[in-house]
Order: sequence, then C-alpha cells, then structure tokens
Amino acid sequence: MNLQQLSVFREVMKTGSVSAAARNLHRTQPAVSASLKALEASLGVTLFHREGRRLLPVPEAHYLLSEATEILDRLEMTSSNLAELRNRARGTIKIAAMPGTSAYLLPEFVSAFVAQKTNVQVTLATRSSPQILSMIAAQSFDVGFCDIKVDEARRDLFESVHIQRNCVVALRYDHRLAGQDRINAEDLDNEPMGTLHDGHRVYEDTEKAFVQAGSRFNVRVQAQFFMPLFHFIEAGQICAVVDVMSAESYKQMHGDNGTIHFADFDPTVAFGYSIVTPQQRPPSVLAQEFVTQWEAFVREILGQTL
Repeated sequence: MNLQQLSVFREVMKTGSVSAAARNLHRTQPAVSASLKALEASLGVTLFHREGRRLLPVPEAHYLLSEATEILDRLEMTSSNLAELRNRARGTIKIAAMPGTSAYLLPEFVSAFVAQKTNVQVTLATRSSPQILSMIAAQSFDVGFCDIKVDEARRDLFESVHIQRNCVVALRYDHRLAGQDRINAEDLDNEPMGTLHDGHRVYEDTEKAFVQAGSRFNVRVQAQFFMPLFHFIEAGQICAVVDVMSAESYKQMHGDNGTIHFADFDPTVAFGYSIVTPQQRPPSVLAQEFVTQWEAFVREILGQTL
C-alpha cells in the first residue's frame, strides 16, 4: 500500500467510477484499475464487488476510505505547512532584547515583520545583556540583541554580528547648549548628569572623557538602561550621554512633541550592539530572515551600511 494507491482509491470512492476518477486524476482507466488491484493485493482484502464495469464497495472499503482520507489530508496539511515554513509564512520566533530597544523600536519592527505572516507566533523577552547571552547559549531563544560583544573564546556558543556607533548627548530643548550640533565634555563641566550604573562600560568611558577634558563628572541619576533617564532630562534635571538607538526610540515615540535635543558628543564614547544566535542549533528560515532584516534596520538607524 502506498500513497498513490490511496489517492486513487479515494477518488474512485468519491466519484463512484473508474472512468470519472481517471479523468480527475489525469490518468488512464487501465492505470486506475491496476492501482486498485495492486492496493487490494497488498492489503489482502477485496475492496469492491465487480459487476461488469460497476464497482460496489464492501464495508472494508468504507473503513479504508476513512483512514485514507485522514492520512492524505494530514499529508496535504503537512506539505502546505512546510511550504509556508519555507516561504517564512509560518513558524515561531523567540527574541530576547535589552530593555532600551524592547521598549519601542523592536516591537515596532517585529509588528511590521509579521504583518503579512499571520501564522507566525512571536515571543519577545526583555532581559539584561548577560541574561540574553545565557538564553541564547541555552538555545532557548532564536535571536538575542544586547550590548555585549561576543569574544573569540565563546564562538562555540554564539553566532554574532557586532555593530558600533558613538553615543550622543541628550539635554532639554531649552538648555543653554541645545542649539549646538556637537557638545564637548568641557561644555558639560559640573552639569548634573544621568548615566548607567557603576561598572558599565558607558559609565566608565563617559567618566574617562570628562577626566581627560579636565571637567567635573557630576552624576545625579543612575539607571540600568537609558530610557528612564529621558524623564529626568525632560524635567530639566540632568543631561546624559546615551546610545543612538535609545535616542531614536525617544524621537519615534514622541515625534514633534519631544522636548529633548540630541547632539554629537566629543570625545567619543562608543556603544556596541550585538545580534546573537545559537551556534549549535541552525536557525530556521524565518529566524534567518528576521536577523537579516533586523541588522539592516539597526544599521540604517546608526547610519551604517552592510
């Protein structure tokens, strides 16, 4: 018994005749008859009483029809689902991202990404960068977006793309420096500042920039990520050196109603973004498409090309 024989059998049962089944299947009548006989021989069961050219199904034939229909329908559904997976129209994708990006830019991007993929299920998780690497290493998520560059010693766990861009200064629109396109550390001498927590690379690099410029680094507010600092900046309580994607998140969230001015910062404070995937589990076609488009989106925001 094979799938072709089951398909012929089902068509004969549906149409009630060999000739009609042959027309629908674009086969000859002798070929259809031979397929039925081969099916009966393989099963060791007579499925039809033959009266001249008429075929009268026996009870066993009705039982087989039920089973054959379930098998063939299941096969057709599986084939259709695999085609959708191949065409990235079906599947699941699990994404973990650091808080700043997951607040606005990532959900907006994912929403557009799945807009025409109604059978794609998405999981978005917000975690710290070290947690994201652990989740990807455990192969529990498909894609991670964090600010930790994967070193060579961990290449057995991760595939990664690292993109770097210098931070910008964020200050309120009516601040005395708000009209400038570039702001130096000297300009911010003793200004109340917001920054990330002690020990983060951005904190250390910003502090170093102030020290090198002979300026006082007056930290008033510290946060785990940049987005909460914008509330204090809007209140006119601090200035901050922030990453570009957090700045872009603020701009897109507030549009023309935003009250924060962004300017280049000198000396430079670099901020890196890593897109990571599990090394030991090949990504799905859907995940590959997501990574490619997300990288292009990030590079566009950062003003970089592939």
